[in-house]
Amino acid sequence: MGEAIAFYTLATLVLAFAVLVVSTKDTVHSVLYLVLDFLFVAALYVLLQAEFVAVIQVLVYAGGIVVLYLFVVMLVNLKRPPETYQDPRRQAKLGFGLAAALLAEVGAIGAYSYARPVPVPAPAVPVVGNTQQVGWLLYTSYLIPFEIASMLLLVAMIGAIILAKREL
Repeated sequence: MGEAIAFYTLATLVLAFAVLVVSTKDTVHSVLYLVLDFLFVAALYVLLQAEFVAVIQVLVYAGGIVVLYLFVVMLVNLKRPPETYQDPRRQAKLGFGLAAALLAEVGAIGAYSYARPVPVPAPAVPVVGNTQQVGWLLYTSYLIPFEIASMLLLVAMIGAIILAKREL
C-alpha cells in the first residue's frame, strides 16, 4: 500500500512539473522545472528497483542535458524579433512529403504488429544484478534498436554541426 501511494505521489509530481515546464513563460524557470521533473523520474526508477537507470537519469539528463539547455537559453537572445529572411534553398514540400511518408510507415508498422502479434520468448539472462541484466538485454534482444538509435544520434549530431557551421 505504501509503495502505491509513493508511486502515485511521484507520478503526480512528474506530471505537475511537466506541465510547469511547458506553461512557464520564463525559460530559465522552465529548465529548472525540467531538472526537478528529471529528478522525480529518477525517484520513480528507484521505487521500481531500477537503480542503474535512476543513476543514469540523474547523470545524463538532470546533469548533462539540462546544462546544455541552460547554455542554449543563456546564449540565445529571446527578446529580438524573428528574422524575415527566408532561405531560397528550403524545400518545404519535400520535407512535408518525407515526414508524411515516415508517419505512414510508422502507422503501417504499428497496424501490422497490432494485427499479428508475435510472442517473442524472452532469452534466458545468464547474469544477476540490475546493471548486468540491462547490458545483456541491450546487446542481445535490443541490439538492432540500440544501433538504430545510435545512428539517429550520429545523424542528428552531424546535422547540428552543419547547421551551426557559419558560411565563410
